[in-house]
Amino acid sequence: MAKVIPFKAVKPTRAIVGLVAARPYQSYTVDERESRMDYNPYSFLHIVNPGYKYDQEVTGEERYKLVRNRYLEFKEDGVFVQDKKPSFYVYKIVNRHGQEFNGIIAATSAEDYERDVIKKHEDTIARREETFKTYIQTVGFNAEPVLLTYPDNNVISAIIKQTQKEHAEFEFTMTYRDTHYLWKIDNEATIATIQNEFEQMETIYIADGHHRSASSYLLYKDEKEKNPNHNGNESYNFFMSYLIPESDLVIHEFNRLIKDLNGLTKEEFLIKLDEFYRIENRGILPYNPSKPHHFSMYLDGEFYSLYLRKATYSFDNALDKLDAQLLYKTILKPILGISDLRNDNRIEYVNGQHEMITIKTSVDSGEFTVGFGMCPSNVEQMKQIADEGLKMPPKSTYILPKLRSGITIYEY
Repeated sequence: MAKVIPFKAVKPTRAIVGLVAARPYQSYTVDERESRMDYNPYSFLHIVNPGYKYDQEVTGEERYKLVRNRYLEFKEDGVFVQDKKPSFYVYKIVNRHGQEFNGIIAATSAEDYERDVIKKHEDTIARREETFKTYIQTVGFNAEPVLLTYPDNNVISAIIKQTQKEHAEFEFTMTYRDTHYLWKIDNEATIATIQNEFEQMETIYIADGHHRSASSYLLYKDEKEKNPNHNGNESYNFFMSYLIPESDLVIHEFNRLIKDLNGLTKEEFLIKLDEFYRIENRGILPYNPSKPHHFSMYLDGEFYSLYLRKATYSFDNALDKLDAQLLYKTILKPILGISDLRNDNRIEYVNGQHEMITIKTSVDSGEFTVGFGMCPSNVEQMKQIADEGLKMPPKSTYILPKLRSGITIYEY
């Protein structure tokens, strides 16, 4: 039984929401961040980069306290206003490619995360979990929802469609040409219907935001232990999520770029590949893989296709069938010597929205020696891996939609 509850979101005013909303902090270059803050006093970046005000870099606890101060200033100045009634928020994104995403922003249960009602498919790094837990404990809010997905549901879908017939509270377009819409649901009967539908679901799945959800769970454990009057209804028992149906989720692959051949010559490398793959030279034109367990490779000015020799590889579980895991087990680790996919600086990742020409350009520049392209995984693979309690390698999926910070804020 999945527990979702309405909450009193803190939101920008309609007039400036498009100016406030921002991509995640790390997705900007330093120049991009500074340019946006130079010319936009309402950007959420001013909150998460409080040192900008003093023209200096601020880190650690000092930064977190200043983030809290900037946030309170935005509230005091009327940039942010909190809703008076707990609500669900129907949220729609139409991106520049015409892809449409429809879902509900709600508060989801940390206890469900603990009980595996909210399932995970990706490993997290303990250090990052603790860092973000300390951050949200200090600043007292979370401004970017975790992306969760649930089985398509006719009742919830009908409510979303009916709500979208009304005038949207927000409608704005970002510089990336994504258009965002938000409607508020505060009718108690409708809220109860939505909650009941989620209660019928045995599991829902994290699509994106594993570290944020893990950190929120750590916060819940900390605060629960410290509170002798804990009753399960405190704000720390929940974290903000954007729940969308599985049919709305779009999954792209992450392709791999490698800086060297681990001391091998081109010929030695190809011979080692031959153990697991039937190799065909495809020439100089960009080549894309056409099906699972089939890779494209760009090396020394030419594209190759790699077809798995299935007689030499066994699929023992759902993870073994994942192409990112297959590439790791047959090439990256045994041949190229890359065992730590998170921290080895010899590997970089390119999301599958980019064409294979990006791989070619990166290798031709001399920065990388070889690049690999693969087919994207799908929702069923992601769910099966989570159901078996397994974890995907880092950068196995590039999932849409990508959310913006500062549109709805959950306070602890």
